[in-house]
Amino acid sequence: MTISKSLKSLKAAALFLFFGLFYLLPLNIRLLWQPDETRYAEISREMLARGDWIVPQFLGLRYFEKPVAGYWLNNISQWLFGENNFSVRFASAFCTALSAALIFWLAMRLWQNRQKAWAATVIYLSCFLVYAIGTYSALDSMLALWLTATMVGCYEAIHAATTRRKIIAALLTGVACGMAFMTKGFLALVLPVIAVAPYMLWQRRIKDLFVYGLLIPATAALVSAPWAIAVALKEPDYWHYFFWVEHVQRFAAEDAQHRRPFWFYVPVLLAGALPWLGLLPSALAQGWRRRREQPALTYLLCWVAMPFLFFSVAKGKLPTYILPCFAPLALLMAHVAIEAANQGRWRMLAINGRINGIVGLLLFFIFIGVVWTTESLYEPDENFKVALVLASFLFWSAVGWWAAHRSQESAPRWWLVALCPLLFGLIVGYVVPQKTAAHKQPQQFINSIRAELADSHIILSNNVGVAAGLAWEMKRSDIKLFSRKGELEYGLSYADSADHFVPAEGFSDWLQEARRHGHVSLLLLDGKPERMPPPDSMVAAENGPAPDRFFFLYYRQTP
Repeated sequence: MTISKSLKSLKAAALFLFFGLFYLLPLNIRLLWQPDETRYAEISREMLARGDWIVPQFLGLRYFEKPVAGYWLNNISQWLFGENNFSVRFASAFCTALSAALIFWLAMRLWQNRQKAWAATVIYLSCFLVYAIGTYSALDSMLALWLTATMVGCYEAIHAATTRRKIIAALLTGVACGMAFMTKGFLALVLPVIAVAPYMLWQRRIKDLFVYGLLIPATAALVSAPWAIAVALKEPDYWHYFFWVEHVQRFAAEDAQHRRPFWFYVPVLLAGALPWLGLLPSALAQGWRRRREQPALTYLLCWVAMPFLFFSVAKGKLPTYILPCFAPLALLMAHVAIEAANQGRWRMLAINGRINGIVGLLLFFIFIGVVWTTESLYEPDENFKVALVLASFLFWSAVGWWAAHRSQESAPRWWLVALCPLLFGLIVGYVVPQKTAAHKQPQQFINSIRAELADSHIILSNNVGVAAGLAWEMKRSDIKLFSRKGELEYGLSYADSADHFVPAEGFSDWLQEARRHGHVSLLLLDGKPERMPPPDSMVAAENGPAPDRFFFLYYRQTP
């Protein structure tokens, strides 16, 4: 008993160490990427500054693209940890950890096997797509948490032994579903339905589908109603814009954003499943073959397949959308891995290690080819970055081959492939080419001109992501947009927001009047400074991505 408890404690400590190194350590050392991370950082900062947790605003403008629950989590993170890069990303990492905990619980519920529960947790946390999104400030990790909780709750509501437990599970599922709705909208209501309904029909649980199936949305409605009503009272146009533009147009309309072909998510799924790609075919195949004798596998297959097909059919696609598919995939892969290990069938596990050995080498040589053939990707003084990237890929390959090796005395160290992407994850924030950083990570450039910005009465930018970075770094939401409205076109359409935008036409006259009241700063991304009124001083981002890409123009106050 003592040895068993010690082993459990050791596994828990190793998992916490893995999570701390892989997820928490990099959060503050990476600069924020624009437009996503600077956007979410600034929206939450403004909500806290205004004390308004009902209506999201961005650069002082109405911003109705997403509901509010994701911002709440970011708000709490900033409130706890302050206004820094760690707090911007912590909510994503925290939600990923909670999703992993739910996966552990469901694995125990399905198989009463602690080995499978630990394996599912490690597999989920180390999947490349899960990690990439879990250390990035976006709402997808939060949505994945609530959808995972919804699917776990649905399974419990279906299979609980007593009516009381079924009702409690349905109520808790409704709470999770309501939070999912308040994180990403109506999409959160669709995904659980299309995943669970086929399973319940196959199980011939039509009665449960209607009885408990109605209790869940009713609870979700009660959870989300207070905020839904409050935002409608404060901003009557919110729901019209959010439903029509953010749902109908984005996912179905001919002019949907991010249009991609039907097969787009196949390579995303394969790459996102690394370093466990070798387990994926067997996991799906075995789940299908044994679906009748093990209904739990059918539930997991429905959870993977139906959202995957839904997003594949939708015209608008982003890689992050299929993140909810990775919780059931981790469970399926853990199931086949532990079954194979317990039965001494090492071939599949060894193959997975060899795949990672090959992947690491491929990445090594591909990166060399990209650096060699891409003119000036890295500056000459950035050779250490190239060396770090190459070392991380060699580490990936070496760990993969080591995990695949089986001596005569021991089984394959198949689980060590979880460490394959570890070194790359730790160093990725340091190895971004300076030219890319100057374009996509504006914090460093903004800090180099902080004194001029702090003295400026008005600050403008022609890029929304850069404007968000300015607002975040300078802690002011009155950054104006110049020439381009971008995603803020709707917010700028309100009469009381007209002064937040300065068109290129007539800029000289506007500038002359503005300079009478104080200094004016303008950051141009992909702009032409020679076409602007001559500034008192101009600074180009050092090692900018290309000529005429990123400039700071400073206009002093005139009498």
